[in-house]
Amino acid sequence: MRRWRCLAAALALAGAAVPAAHAAALQFRLEEGMPPGEAAATRQLLDEVVARLPPTWAEALGRPVAFAWRDDLPAGVHGRARNGRIGLRRDLLQAWLARPDAADAADPATRAVLAAAIHELAHLYDRSRAGGLSRDPRLLDLAGWQVAPLPPGRLGRNDFRDRSPDPYELRSPREYVAVNLEHYLLDPGYACRRPALAAYFDAHFGAATAREACAPGLPFVRDAVRGGAGPELVEPERIHAVDYLLAEGNDRPMSRWGHSMLRLVVCAPGRPRGPDCRLDLQHHLVLSFRAFVDDVQISSWRGLTGSYPSRLFALPLGQVVDEYTRVELRGLRSVPLDLQRDEIEALATRAAQLHWNYDGRYFFIGNNCAVETWKLLHDAVPRLAAMELESITPNGLLARLRRAGATDEADIPADAQEQVRLGYSFAPANAAYDGMYAVVREELGTPQADAAAWLELDPAARRAVLPRAGLRAAAALLVLESAAVRRQEALARDELKRRWLAGPQALAGAAEMAETLREFLRLGGAFSRPASWLDGVPGYGLPQAEEREVLARRAAADAAARELQAQALEAGVRGLLSPQRRAALEGAERNLELLGERLRELAGEPS
Repeated sequence: MRRWRCLAAALALAGAAVPAAHAAALQFRLEEGMPPGEAAATRQLLDEVVARLPPTWAEALGRPVAFAWRDDLPAGVHGRARNGRIGLRRDLLQAWLARPDAADAADPATRAVLAAAIHELAHLYDRSRAGGLSRDPRLLDLAGWQVAPLPPGRLGRNDFRDRSPDPYELRSPREYVAVNLEHYLLDPGYACRRPALAAYFDAHFGAATAREACAPGLPFVRDAVRGGAGPELVEPERIHAVDYLLAEGNDRPMSRWGHSMLRLVVCAPGRPRGPDCRLDLQHHLVLSFRAFVDDVQISSWRGLTGSYPSRLFALPLGQVVDEYTRVELRGLRSVPLDLQRDEIEALATRAAQLHWNYDGRYFFIGNNCAVETWKLLHDAVPRLAAMELESITPNGLLARLRRAGATDEADIPADAQEQVRLGYSFAPANAAYDGMYAVVREELGTPQADAAAWLELDPAARRAVLPRAGLRAAAALLVLESAAVRRQEALARDELKRRWLAGPQALAGAAEMAETLREFLRLGGAFSRPASWLDGVPGYGLPQAEEREVLARRAAADAAARELQAQALEAGVRGLLSPQRRAALEGAERNLELLGERLRELAGEPS
């Protein structure tokens, strides 16, 4: 005989108003005619639910809440809450009655019933005068119904769809509140997985729920382009500052207005937090919103229509500096933001949430890198949300940050060389290339005006001067030819992308490479969307200890596979290039080989 049956005689009046055991202010009125045994079990359920409610929640509901078990709910619907009444599907009562004697909220059947009751009570609370959570702009920021710069207002969709505890939360802000209050009250790990929302609910209710210890640090997965990829833990207390990192524009249509990023100035382990952490460049992490391209061609039309995913990449600072200054020949400016200690940690935590949960849509105009960076600042730091910072261009966002007093540039030296030394500025390599070319021009009398004109020459024309180069000129030419190879590799990739866009049939011999390319792109997608590595692994929000172990194994395996695929592609796609592009690339590589031989020859000569 179940334990509730011994209470049946004392609770025979099923329709009476029953005060909840743990909050006298909240009462329930059970449906008339409920059998005594069911009534006893129902009251026990409701007592256990109310025991978990914050006092302010219970008090806000005021009048008695009518409760009934229902057989008429649509499939998949566990409950309804309307006009001060809640009803749960009768299947849940049977699960509640059949639970083991020692069951707690961790038991799946027990949890399902508790969650359904809390969910419907959350709807009643949200509609109360004290509630209104689903209409609170701050909750909407945290939940993912983000502000939109054009036109003013909020996005009608929620793109925080990865690692959700229940996709039903994305249906509307009301359902989001109800689903998250379930987990807030029932999951001891909720504050670890959704720390900003847990803090919001704590502040709203004026109380905190039971918590378990969190795995240390904020997990980010660095992109695998340059090796060393995989999970990296960032300790918020080791972040000295956050900079707005701006890549200067160039002549390409999609790069004309620059690129917006954020730089976490992370201190080396053991170093006290302070200005010297700016010298720990190898520990700094760059947060960069980019359009992940899942074909191989960035199409202007697709960028205008939002056909590309927009995701938050976590990149080592050194890789970003090399990518922009040496390959794209674009300078970088790093401008410190004026943030308090708690704001720095809140911004890092929000960035981690986006890294794991966000899979947006990239628009060159309405949701580009500048807009995404502004939304991150807006949602993470309420003080910044009150400022007029919205901009659709990276330069415009920096200007607005400065105008609003949100930057802290007092310690940036006026001297340009000192800015470079301290990491506030990273100069494009074309200035260094011009210096190298000046050595070549002085020694060999070449007629080209600058390095850019020299690199425009056919490789064979540049090769003609190599036998005459002395040690200084040969060393300078080695730097320039290395730049020529990188440039030709970029042009080759662009040619292949454009021709692939027209269809693989446009590339003679491409069929045998298609599968390797598709797999390479799939793995690239995993590094841009790390939640995919945890598909099928229980959990939501920020990964905790057990999930991080799975993540480390899977990411390491995919990084190794991607490296092998990159080598296979590099060997295979060269035959797909046009004769002119292949000749230019192989000519530059041949020049590098000859310069290496020339330098070895010169180094062996008597000084």
